[in-house]
This record gives sequence, C-alpha cells and structure tokens, in this order.
Amino acid sequence: MALIIKNREIVEDNWQVVRAAEDGALPDVAALPAGKVLVPFAYWQANRDALAARGKDELGVWLAPDSEPADVVADFDKIALIAIDFPVFRDGRGYSIARLLRERYGYKGEIRAIGDVLRDQLRFYERCGFDAYALRADKDIHDALKAFTEFTVQYQGAFDEPSPLFRRRAAQAAQAAESGAAA
Repeated sequence: MALIIKNREIVEDNWQVVRAAEDGALPDVAALPAGKVLVPFAYWQANRDALAARGKDELGVWLAPDSEPADVVADFDKIALIAIDFPVFRDGRGYSIARLLRERYGYKGEIRAIGDVLRDQLRFYERCGFDAYALRADKDIHDALKAFTEFTVQYQGAFDEPSPLFRRRAAQAAQAAESGAAA
C-alpha cells in the first residue's frame, strides 16, 4: 500500500485517485474501484447522486489548478476530504485554493496535495492549510518529513500563523513593556 504524510506522520494511504484515461474518459460510476476514492470535482458534479450513495467516508474530490474552490463549498458535508492536484511543481494555484478553502470557506476537513508533490514544498503547503501530502512516487517519504523542521521562524503571515514576524515581535515588546510597567 502507498504511504502519505498526514499531520506530519507517515501513514498508509487507503484512498485511490481516479484520473482520466489517456483518451480523457473516466470510468462509469459502477466501475469505480471499491473502497475510498478521490474523484475529479467535475466528475463529482456530473454524478453527484450516484457517488453520494457510496457514503461520505468513501468519497473525496480533487480539484484541478483551475477549479473554483467556491463550487465545492455546498458539498463539504458529503465528502471526506478534498485533494488539490499539482500537475507540475511550478504551478502554484493550488496553494491559493487551499488558503481559500481554509480561510474564506472555513473547511475543517483534510486537504491533501496530490500530483507533482515534492519535499521542498511541504512546509509551504502546510502554511497554506494542507495537512496531508501524497509525495511523488520517486521521492523518499522518510526524508521528506525533515522539511517540516528545517525552518524555525516564519517571516510572513499565512494560514498557520496569520501575523507576520514584525507584528509578533511588536506584540511581544508591548507585552514585555506592559508587564515591566506593572511591576
């Protein structure tokens, strides 16, 4: 079974990603593999009722870089996770999709990075709201865990720490001055 990183731990991946064949065709709903499946969001939209019959715990959707995250909001209660596809490492639109899902739309479930996912990007994914990562098959997943601890201070604000460093330092200085004045 494949492995992924989820919440900074290596775990077995029991989800199967459904992708179009070379001719662009997707399988019929009845021909989907048994168990937990991640289907393209457009496929979900076209087959919502039949797919929903599988049950929430068996179904996730993945968004392409050009997907509109607002379109999935109404379905949060029908899916177990949202994956965001990175077809090439240099396409950063998925970072924005994750931030929008977390910050604007309040999504609390798992957001997984799939596709061309590399070690060097893991910490950036996390800062945008991802909590699971399916690394490219040719990459060492155990080495990739080190990416989360290589940097101890983040300068800019992000999903995981909204305040930039200069504001955090100013707040600490104000708090120290206030406690010094009270003494």
